[in-house]
Amino acid sequence: MKQKWSFLVLALGLIACIFILGAGAPEAAGTIQSTAEQSQSPSVSWTSILPPLVAIGIALVFRQVLFALFLGIWCGAFLAGDLSFFSVFTSFFTALSDYILDATADAGHMSIIIFTLLIGGMVGIITDNGGTRGVIRAITRYVRTKVHGQLITALMGFIVFFDDYANTMVVGNTMRPLTDKLRISRAKLAYLVDATAAPIATVALVSTWIGAMVGFIADAEAKMPEFNEAAYSVFFNSLPYNFYAFFTILFVILIAWSGRDFATMLKARITLYKAKHEPELDRYNLYKEKIREDEIKKTESHWINAAVPIFVLVFGCIGGLVVTGDGSKIQEIIETADSYKALLWGGFLSMVVAIAMTLSQRLLDVEDTLKGMMDGMHTMFDGLLILVLAWALSAITVELNTADYLMSVFGDLLNPYWLPSMVLFLSAITAFATGSSWGTMGILMPLVVPLAWEIGNSSGLGFEVTHEIIYACVSAVLGGSVWGDHCSPISDTTILSSIATQCDHVEHVNTQLPYAMIVGAISILAMVGVLVLSIPWWVIYPLGVVVIIAVIFKFGKIPDPEEYAPEGKEAAITSLD
Repeated sequence: MKQKWSFLVLALGLIACIFILGAGAPEAAGTIQSTAEQSQSPSVSWTSILPPLVAIGIALVFRQVLFALFLGIWCGAFLAGDLSFFSVFTSFFTALSDYILDATADAGHMSIIIFTLLIGGMVGIITDNGGTRGVIRAITRYVRTKVHGQLITALMGFIVFFDDYANTMVVGNTMRPLTDKLRISRAKLAYLVDATAAPIATVALVSTWIGAMVGFIADAEAKMPEFNEAAYSVFFNSLPYNFYAFFTILFVILIAWSGRDFATMLKARITLYKAKHEPELDRYNLYKEKIREDEIKKTESHWINAAVPIFVLVFGCIGGLVVTGDGSKIQEIIETADSYKALLWGGFLSMVVAIAMTLSQRLLDVEDTLKGMMDGMHTMFDGLLILVLAWALSAITVELNTADYLMSVFGDLLNPYWLPSMVLFLSAITAFATGSSWGTMGILMPLVVPLAWEIGNSSGLGFEVTHEIIYACVSAVLGGSVWGDHCSPISDTTILSSIATQCDHVEHVNTQLPYAMIVGAISILAMVGVLVLSIPWWVIYPLGVVVIIAVIFKFGKIPDPEEYAPEGKEAAITSLD
C-alpha cells in the first residue's frame, strides 16, 4: 500500500513539474517564433521533447506503460494549447478527444488494428485445432536445443521479409510454443522477432517499406533540381551503407548460434531457470502443472492445419500488393501498392482458411472454433491499447515539431564527411523520442538529403564523393530510424513484438536495449570509418563481424540451469545448451 502511495505522489509531482515548465515556455517559444516567421518555418521549442521524455521515463522507471503514455499525451496536449492554468484541466480531455480518438480513427492505424486482431484470431484457431502443436511436433524432430530454436526463429524472419508487421505477428505467434518448450525466455524470443523484422524489411528489395522509402527519397529529390538519379536507384546504391540493418541481422544470427547472452538478457534467462524452483518468478506460467495438463488435453492435428493458413497469410499479402499496385516492374508495383489493404486481405483470407479447414475436418465445432478465434483476438487487446496511445503521442511530437527542434540543436555540428554519422545519431534520437521509424524517415529524409547535396556542392567536393555522402545519409536515416525504433518503449513494432510473443513490454525493451545500443555504436563507427577514414565498406563489414563476435564471446555467458536448482537437490532441468 505504501508503494502505491509513493508511486502516486511521485507521478503527481512529475505532472506538476511538467505543467510548471510548460507554463514558463511561452517566452522561449515566442522568441523562436519570431525567428521562424522570418524564415517561414514552424516554431520549435525545447519543450517539444517533454512529452516523449515523460512517457519514456515513466514507462522505464515505474513499468506502467499505459499510464506513462497517457501522461505524455496529456503533457503534449497542454503544451500544444494556450498554456494557461485552466488548460491544465481542459487538456486532460483534449488528450482523449483530439489525439487518442484521432489515432484510432486514422484509416492506416485502424488497418493495423484490424490486421492484428485477424492474425490473433487465426492463431487462436490453429492453436485450438492442434495445427500449431503439429508444427511444433514436426519442427522438434530436428530442433532439440536452444541454439537450434533460436536460429530457426531468426531465420524465419527472412521468410516473412515483405512486411515488418506481418513478420512480427507470424513469427512471434508461431514460434512461441516451441521456444517455451525449449525454455528460451520470452524476452529472447521478443528480441529475435523484433530484430529480424524492420531490419530485413528495410534492406529487402521488395517489401512494403520500399514504396514508403522511395517516396521519402523522391520528396527529398524534389528539392534538388540538378539531381536526376531515380529514387529507387538511390535506395539501391545506399544499401551498402545501411550498417545498422545488416549488423543487427548478423548480431542476431551470431548470438543465436553462440547460445550466449549478456546484460539484462542474461538476467532474464537466469530468472527463467530459477523459476523452475521458485514459482513466484514464473511470470509466464512456463512451469505450471496446469499448463502441462492443458497441453495434454489439447488437440494435436497435422502441421498442415497451421502451415496452410500461415502460407495463405504470406502469399495473400504479397498478392494484395500485386493487385493494388501498378506498373510493369516489381519495384513500380511495390511503390504504388496499398500495403494496408494487402495486409487486411491477407489476414482476413488466412483466418477464413483456418476456419474452413477446422470445420471441414471436424477438428472443432462451430462454437469452439469461434471461441478460439475470440481468445486469440483477446490476447492482442492490451498491446493494442498501448499501440493506440503510442500513435497519439507520435502525432503530438509532429504537432510540437520535436524533430525540427532536434535538427536545430544538432544542425551546427554537421559537415560533409561527418554528416552521415551525425544523421544516424539524430535519426535514432528522433525515432526513440517519437516511437515511429516511418515518421522519422518522413520528417528527416526531405531535410537531410538536400542538405547533403548542398553541403557537397558548396564544399567543392567531387561528383562521386557528393553522391557517396547522399547514399550514406539515406541509409543513415533508414538505419537510425530502425535503431531508435528498437530502443523506444513507445515504438509500434516494439509493442507488436511484445504482443506477438506475449512478453512483458517493459522487459522486452530493457532486454533488447543493450544489444541494440551495441550494434548502433558499431554502426556509427562503421559510418565514420567509411566517410571520414575512407575505409571501403566491403572492408568495414568483416571488421564489424569480428567486433560483434569479440563482444559476444567476451561478455556473453551460457548459464547452467543446474546452478539455479535448490541446494542439496539434483537439478530437474536438463541443459539444452
